Amino acid sequence: MKTQVGLEHLRRIDSVVPDEESLLAGLRRGDVAALAAAFDLWHHRVRVLARRLLSDEAAAEDVVQDVFTVLPRAARSFRGDSGLEAFLLGITVKRVRRHRRAALRRRLALDRLGLAEILNPQDPERDTYRHPLGRRLAAALDQLPLPQRVAFILCEVEEMTAGAAARIAGTPEATIRTRLFHARRRLRELLTPKDAP
Repeated sequence: MKTQVGLEHLRRIDSVVPDEESLLAGLRRGDVAALAAAFDLWHHRVRVLARRLLSDEAAAEDVVQDVFTVLPRAARSFRGDSGLEAFLLGITVKRVRRHRRAALRRRLALDRLGLAEILNPQDPERDTYRHPLGRRLAAALDQLPLPQRVAFILCEVEEMTAGAAARIAGTPEATIRTRLFHARRRLRELLTPKDAP
């Protein structure tokens, strides 16, 4: 019985997926079905981007929830300069920035109080980058300023063009190219062994 109900639910979702214009209209009205359809279409894409920018699964999940919470209100300001997915990824980048600023404020407050180690002990079991190269890359990415990290993730990892990345990041294409150049150079420095010629 559960299998039949599950299959019926999937059939309804497949048949309800609206075109982008209808989806946008529903989001602007605050229609829950439109929000659910947007979540079904793009939650994985948003989660992957947030995870790559934050290097933290729990923080990425918080950003995903935040993005879809603000989506109906944000959809009202969508001008159609890019696709709805690019608009959503742009919201993701902005929410990641906000999340990082808030995390930094919390970390500084905990450090001032001397509580950081007590409240956030290191737990090696939660380390998702178990491979040494993955850990080194994640550590190197964490050392990049967020604008450079955004440019690198969007262009190199997500394999977007500089133009598409610029629309998502809300910056000029030339700025994305400059940030990408500096990110590549800095990552090369960080990942090159110190004893290399």
